[in-house]
Amino acid sequence: MLPDGWKRTTLAAILLDKVKNGYSPNATEKPTGYWVLGLGSLGVERLNFLESKPVEPTKEVISSLIRQGDFLISRSNTPEKVGRISLVREVHGNYSYPDLMIRFRPNPLKADSTFLELQMKSVSFRNYIKKNAAGSSGTMVKINKTILEHTPILLPPLPEQKKIAAILSTWDRAIEGTEKLLANSQQQKKALMQQLLTGKKRLPGFSGEWKKTTIGNIAKEISIRNKNRKNYPVISCTKTKGFVDSLSFFNKKVYSDDLSGYKIISRNQIGFPSNHIEEGSIGLQNLHDDAIVSPIYTVFSMGKNADPLFVFAVLKTDHYRQIFAAATNSSVDRRGSLRWSAFSQIKINLPSPPEQKAIAAVLTTADEEITAIESDLARLRQEKKALMQQLLTGKIRVAV
Repeated sequence: MLPDGWKRTTLAAILLDKVKNGYSPNATEKPTGYWVLGLGSLGVERLNFLESKPVEPTKEVISSLIRQGDFLISRSNTPEKVGRISLVREVHGNYSYPDLMIRFRPNPLKADSTFLELQMKSVSFRNYIKKNAAGSSGTMVKINKTILEHTPILLPPLPEQKKIAAILSTWDRAIEGTEKLLANSQQQKKALMQQLLTGKKRLPGFSGEWKKTTIGNIAKEISIRNKNRKNYPVISCTKTKGFVDSLSFFNKKVYSDDLSGYKIISRNQIGFPSNHIEEGSIGLQNLHDDAIVSPIYTVFSMGKNADPLFVFAVLKTDHYRQIFAAATNSSVDRRGSLRWSAFSQIKINLPSPPEQKAIAAVLTTADEEITAIESDLARLRQEKKALMQQLLTGKIRVAV
């Protein structure tokens, strides 16, 4: 049963004109004052105009220029990204849209644009797109104009649409502010790392020369196999998050049934997949007292004069990612792996153990602040999602 005053309709019934596919011209080397958006410009939250390239102002490009109030939707992409949609809230320049997108424009007398955007970012719309997209699962899939025009839309009266949009916009502003706060905190930590981990900035009470040595002089490789087949948690290393529990992170089993050949990695030991370290995949194991990783991992522990948190922070920098890439490319291992024999020869600068611990403590505090902001951001997004499910279906009515 529909809420009082609400109606079911289709997208085609509330548009000003027909939906239209875009045009993909060849890029030019020099700026022309005209651009075509890339498929990556359709972000989860908003349109990203930086994902564009300069093009010549041909007839086709000019006919594909977007303006404020347009909607753009991905018509060909992966199953998770096809149907991703953005409302064009403002345009500063001459931007067209490519063939992999569809453009449409709602009638403002029938539908509020912000409300419609929320409807088309809801779970029900995602399910509709997944059901109707054509193509091989797991690769590129497509929707067409007919599918889009037949999109089912649940609409309250226009004043109620506007009120619902205004309420949810409050959450959007809070989310956007928290995202900026998170970006600032991450940038501040990066700047702090560049100063503290290189000795350019010293913490109060510390002086003296840093000593250059090799990783092999401060650490030793650990290669203990899970021969007794103990039920240790299986972990994996990601480029950004470091070590994660494999099952919960990937939502599926990505490891072998036979775990007897897996390596045990204890708390505060460092590990990396030997064939992916040039991408920055290296982690400090701080999830469990003991866990296991794939046999392709190299695991090592620090000696008494090296703090694991400090060493890990150094090895996680962009500078060392470049060093790992260079070492991998020059490795005699034909499989493109960086083994302990080569890894242990990489040089590292170390301050005294007390200064290492002090620097690690400062960076840990910065990490805790970032984690707290990430938690706030996740909470706000979840609150908005729950509220959308109530408001966009009429389960909760708003006073107009």
